[in-house]
Amino acid sequence: MLPVVLLQLATTVIASIIAGLIAGMPALYSALLGGLCCVVPNGLFALRLFSAAQKSESVNPMTFFIGEFIKIALTIALLGAVVWLYRDLNLLALVAAFVVALKSYIILLFRH
Repeated sequence: MLPVVLLQLATTVIASIIAGLIAGMPALYSALLGGLCCVVPNGLFALRLFSAAQKSESVNPMTFFIGEFIKIALTIALLGAVVWLYRDLNLLALVAAFVVALKSYIILLFRH
């Protein structure tokens, strides 16, 4: 799962730079925050699954479901916090970078 999280981080940085070049610094920061709202929960979820797999031979399905619930709740909370706290928010850049980071795993499907 580490390659997926790193790819999401890379696509977030690239989308942020593009947004910054097109619409300025507030768009760059908005895109960066939007992408991180996807990358951070996914990274924590991957870390949780990795640590659970190291503790036992088989991963309990409840570990996956609880981790997925926490990931979704954290994503919603982070997006809400960004929208509420960042005054110069560029909503289009935030949503675009979030979607790019969310769907960046498709790139890994075509790597071979």
